Amino acid sequence: QVQLVESGGGLVQPGGSLRLSCAASGTIFSIMGWYRQAPGSQRELVAGISRGGSANYADSVKGRFTISRDNAKNTVYLQMNNLKPEDTAVYYCVARGILDYWGQGTQVTVSS
Repeated sequence: QVQLVESGGGLVQPGGSLRLSCAASGTIFSIMGWYRQAPGSQRELVAGISRGGSANYADSVKGRFTISRDNAKNTVYLQMNNLKPEDTAVYYCVARGILDYWGQGTQVTVSS
């Protein structure tokens, strides 16, 4: 049974930083990443990273967010800097293999 456990969300002021973590049990996944969903909006890709470390980002977060992974710990991270109110959303970790597995989501709120 694959489980993804997320942590690191919270409330932060504009311009602040947060670091999300997602630990996966079971196999090492070829692709891990983060999606987010704001109220009234569709879930959107934030960033993804391959097992070898190749990363891709949504245009809206390029230069502010950094995705990384530790294969030994089967964990993916999302460092979020210079946060903006429009980054407010529930952030979901995803692990992609033969099937997709999703975390439970963690709330990120950017507000003064």
